[in-house]
Amino acid sequence: MEDYIKHAKHQNLPCPSSSSPPLSACLLENQMAIISACASTSCYTPPPSGGEGRLCKYTGQSVRALPIRIITVGKKRSAGVQLLVEEYTNKLKNYCSLHDLPIRSNPRNARDERAQVDDEDKAVMNLIRSDDWVVLLDERGRDIGSEQMAELIGDAGNTGASRLSFCIGGPYGHGQQIRKRANISIRLSSMVLNHQIALLVLVEQLYRLYAFSSRNTRPKSLSPLLLEPSFDISEQKTKDN
Repeated sequence: MEDYIKHAKHQNLPCPSSSSPPLSACLLENQMAIISACASTSCYTPPPSGGEGRLCKYTGQSVRALPIRIITVGKKRSAGVQLLVEEYTNKLKNYCSLHDLPIRSNPRNARDERAQVDDEDKAVMNLIRSDDWVVLLDERGRDIGSEQMAELIGDAGNTGASRLSFCIGGPYGHGQQIRKRANISIRLSSMVLNHQIALLVLVEQLYRLYAFSSRNTRPKSLSPLLLEPSFDISEQKTKDN
């Protein structure tokens, strides 16, 4: 919250206080601020000790744009969240094929947490094809910045996969089948994000990458100097296993 307040003051965004109304009372305004805060604070990480700063390897290049699907497990979205998701997905359709696929949490009304996760796991796996490149959004995944997200998308286009599927888990996380199937596991923030907020951050970042890539320019929030070194997505899959 401290990072968000500092960012809000710097950018003249709405800043919460003890007298502020709850988030639900100003959903659209504050959620847009949260997205911007998450994006700007997670987009840059200094290179490791001894490493050299470098540009994203796809800077200024055209990459194969795989069709994208975002599979999200959770309860029915609030009207404000759905409005923002539709706004970004409609914009993204100018650059790539994108489908938003929500799955209701606990689809079979299981009474036990383990059974609920297993049911959600099966529902997600039913939407995954053998030639999908699967990206798991998980709190235990690797930290990723905007440059690395751009490289992940570019690298996935060179794997021979026919689709790129992002998976956002339900209230109890991902099941074992999708964890084993995933090609890479990443996290958007070191904080645990509600699945609706995670979805908003993801679609905003995807739009940012595609929009600025089409103009061959760097997103405004990215550092022009030291950028985080690339990582090999095939190597990450090996480490996860």
